[in-house]
Amino acid sequence: QVQLVESGGGLVHTGGSLRLSCAASGRTFSTYAMEWFRQAPGKEREFVAVISRSGRSTYYADSVKGRFTISRDNAKNTVDLQMNSLKPEDTAVYYCAADLQSYENIYSTRSGSMDYWGKGALVTVSL
Repeated sequence: QVQLVESGGGLVHTGGSLRLSCAASGRTFSTYAMEWFRQAPGKEREFVAVISRSGRSTYYADSVKGRFTISRDNAKNTVDLQMNSLKPEDTAVYYCAADLQSYENIYSTRSGSMDYWGKGALVTVSL
């Protein structure tokens, strides 16, 4: 069992920055990859970023590459998503997820493959 709680959402103007954080508890944090997904109104949930168990490997959706940075602190059981140069199309509920089937360099970017989810944090980017 893994419990995930997001924090840090809010309202920001175009071009601004926000930092999301996800606190995990339960299974040993360093044994699984952590991911961020988002879901905009009327759209399907989509992959944003993933970080490997150790934190040495990351991968991003093309839509956020160069603007978002995922990081983790295995001592604190947290994973963060630093979001810069935000655009209105980044408006969504952001979810952190745990991929317990992952290995150091093998992880999924499919929402259906995630094992646990947080409840989400709303990010709104205004013009």
